[in-house]
Amino acid sequence: IDEGTLAETAKEITKSGGNTFSHPVDLADPVGLNDLVARINREYGGVDILVNISGGPPPTPAMNVPADSWTKYFQSMVLSMIYVTDLVLPSMRAKRWGRVITSTSSGVIAPIANLCISNTLRSSLTAWSKTLAREVAPDGVTVNLVIPGRISTQRTKQLDEARAKRENKTIEEVVKSSVATIPMQRYGHPEEYASVVAFLASNSASYITGTMIRVDGGMIQSL
Repeated sequence: IDEGTLAETAKEITKSGGNTFSHPVDLADPVGLNDLVARINREYGGVDILVNISGGPPPTPAMNVPADSWTKYFQSMVLSMIYVTDLVLPSMRAKRWGRVITSTSSGVIAPIANLCISNTLRSSLTAWSKTLAREVAPDGVTVNLVIPGRISTQRTKQLDEARAKRENKTIEEVVKSSVATIPMQRYGHPEEYASVVAFLASNSASYITGTMIRVDGGMIQSL
């Protein structure tokens, strides 16, 4: 966890008028998660909006992935999100209002080459979210997924660098090749992705649940 970046983000939110605190926690540590949610319940009356988002695993082919890699990333990318969601749902259901928004990847619709671990594990989160959405809908809690395409983030930069190295190309060549697959002819801005998340978290999205929204500039060609 980059605590400096976390603190800086909290500082920006405070400057804009928000009430915030930053608290780094190991998502693989149930005790730490319990303590964090207990603090939020105590000081803020519970979590109303939960955005599940995790870093991605390293690029890997489908064959010969070590078993311990599957275990490691299943814990950090899937079980941790399910666990923290289970912790915050009781207060949402009691209030009869809540939002659970999970960020996945375009790989859950069209698997991305050399990202087998990500494609597989994020697909499991998609099935879990859809199942959960039906269970908590009567309680006023919505559960949705956001599917980002090529958004200009550090993660995208890392993937482009890995591809450039793998294919013996320059970063510029890789980016140009990726942009050519996007009808809008550019990578998305983080703010464009965030706007969709903010909409799903709002009252305006109160009748939207169990769905996936793509933020990909038209990249995914399937219906």
